[in-house]
Amino acid sequence: MRTGDTMELSVPPITRTTLALFAGASGDHNPIHIDIDVARGAGLDDVFAHGMLSMAYLARLLTDHFGQERIRTYRVRFAAITPVHGQPTCTGRVTGVDDGLATIELAVTLADGTTTLTGDATVAVDRQD
Repeated sequence: MRTGDTMELSVPPITRTTLALFAGASGDHNPIHIDIDVARGAGLDDVFAHGMLSMAYLARLLTDHFGQERIRTYRVRFAAITPVHGQPTCTGRVTGVDDGLATIELAVTLADGTTTLTGDATVAVDRQD
């Protein structure tokens, strides 16, 4: 693992089924994520993804590359909504490695270039990683 190394996870487009399943799994049944009438009542064209769904996909990027046991810190900032049918891409870039810990800059972006989530993580790495 070296400074500048990158990783990526492409996610299928967010469907209404994805939103309904995530609502059930997470216990977050906020109707703005699953009921188009509520979303329109709030001035939106349609429902949008839970921010925590994007955070979960970003966590998958980390666990796919390092395993859960190596994650020491994980922080995000929600920057924009992910509309239904949006296709997130999760990326990570190693910004430094020091004393067995790698710092990773994280982002989730949509096909149109919108960044919906930014963050960082610290993960334990071996010298041979």
